[in-house]
Amino acid sequence: MNKIVVYLTFNGNCTEAMRFYQKCLGGKLQIQRLGESPASNQLPNSLNQYVLQANLCNGSVEIIGTDLVSDEGLQRGNSVAMMLVCKSKREMNQYFKKLAIGGKVLSPVQRNFFGVWFGTLQDRYENYWLMQYV
Repeated sequence: MNKIVVYLTFNGNCTEAMRFYQKCLGGKLQIQRLGESPASNQLPNSLNQYVLQANLCNGSVEIIGTDLVSDEGLQRGNSVAMMLVCKSKREMNQYFKKLAIGGKVLSPVQRNFFGVWFGTLQDRYENYWLMQYV
């Protein structure tokens, strides 16, 4: 099967969010700003620091982010969440604790009726996370 990659849109705070995710999840972060793109000379200087694309890769986890918002503007919803399937309960608790900083725990980590460790949160950037350890 092909790989599914998370693609997140931010409202000018992509760099901050992606650095936060890197602190929480580890991995290598690469950021390309609009001012570094071939089209930079056609854009107002005020847009130079906006992120064209940021890539965070940590093994099987890949998150891509951007500050480029469509004409409709950024609209956060609860129809999409990132699910992080962890290798151990300890790893799950570490990620959960870090991602919850400045956010909101929706369901604390606990064993559910299927016998699976599970928890949900909304991070400080209003993105939803599901955590699981089987």
